[in-house]
Amino acid sequence: MSNLRRYFKNADICFITNVTFQRKPILIENIDLLRQSIDNVKKKSTFNLIAWVILPDHFHFILDPKENDPTKILQRIKMSFGVLYRVKLNIRSGRIWQNRFWDHIIRNQNDLNLHVDYIHFNPVKHGYVTKASDWEHSSILDYINMGVYQKDWEIIKPQDLEGDFGE
Repeated sequence: MSNLRRYFKNADICFITNVTFQRKPILIENIDLLRQSIDNVKKKSTFNLIAWVILPDHFHFILDPKENDPTKILQRIKMSFGVLYRVKLNIRSGRIWQNRFWDHIIRNQNDLNLHVDYIHFNPVKHGYVTKASDWEHSSILDYINMGVYQKDWEIIKPQDLEGDFGE
């Protein structure tokens, strides 16, 4: 195993992609467990999810870790989900997540906007829906309700969504 080093300063907002082991599509059918895991970790570590999307085999978060280590936040969410998932299925072992996660430190407002758009367009990109607002497992409706997106945003592919987002 490599000695991967992640560099986070206090309060670095980061984009995170995490994938299930062998891309097994277990997250949507167990969305309640993932939400419970996030809530469990929030009780012990202060952080905000600025934007998020959960797909069957992976999720994307824009995470404001406050003064916490994003790696530990993700580790706790994954561990909590693993415990709840194994209890639900009455299994004792087995991989649930791929090792590690992909991250990108948000550099400025334009970079943040690009990654928020990427997150919200992701269900359309993967062919789950034709309109981003039809995907209920994301923060897009919050952004529409806040006036960040107009209703027609979701019909037209946002610009500049090419690049490496950890998928």
